[in-house]
Amino acid sequence: MESRIERLCIERGLKMTGQRRVIARVLSDSGDHPDVEELYRRASATDNRISIATVYRTVRLLEEQGILERRDFGGGRARYEPSGHGHHHHLIDIETGHVIEFEDAEHERVLQRIAAALGFDLVSHRLELFGRRRDAKQPPQTAARTAGTAETVRDEHSGVPR
Repeated sequence: MESRIERLCIERGLKMTGQRRVIARVLSDSGDHPDVEELYRRASATDNRISIATVYRTVRLLEEQGILERRDFGGGRARYEPSGHGHHHHLIDIETGHVIEFEDAEHERVLQRIAAALGFDLVSHRLELFGRRRDAKQPPQTAARTAGTAETVRDEHSGVPR
């Protein structure tokens, strides 16, 4: 069965080599925001003929085609997630690099109101929060829910809402 990223590549007329298919599947199956080296590690575990250069070229092509979005969460390495992954924001733990995705309707309303007050229709925005966990004993999902209005929080590793 084709992955979501494979389907997008085919729809955009990209040639799907076996190695590109592996990389596309790894990206589609990723519940986190892997960098190129992590993508290479995962893809080469499936097909040891895949080179790091192939992963770099494929990621660049997918980014140019609007299939992947590049994220810079600090740490010196770009990380990637599929485009159209739904509107969400990121909270990055500066000590571990762990990324928590969340949605917040109140935040969205405030941004719409600010844009309208300044005479604009909001077409896009991005929010990346960087923080340090207050209580290391408290699990991430509890911390996120007690933090205020975050409506949906997704675990970076599983992609499952918490």
